[in-house]
Amino acid sequence: MRNDLSALPAGVLIVLGVVLLIEIALDVIALVDLVRRPIEQVALGNKWAWVAIIVLVGLIGAILYLAVGRKPAAPGADAAPARPGGAADVADRLYGPRDDSTRP
Repeated sequence: MRNDLSALPAGVLIVLGVVLLIEIALDVIALVDLVRRPIEQVALGNKWAWVAIIVLVGLIGAILYLAVGRKPAAPGADAAPARPGGAADVADRLYGPRDDSTRP
């Protein structure tokens, strides 16, 4: 039995390539999220353990981190401070104040 990839059908090679790309993308997404996330929002409280799980377990490790390794943020912890006007203020700065007298 040969251990040569050229012996596999083209369809199998394409599927393997797609799975490899998905695994790399999920690993990158999981690692970037892990680096940016505060330690308080990481399950187990240890980022290095999650790095090992993501890198060594492969596709399942990244999926595991994205599914159960992240804790939700505390309410209001990441929320931007409220500014008066909100979206209407941005629209006013871009297009000028709204003139309600021209509305039908």
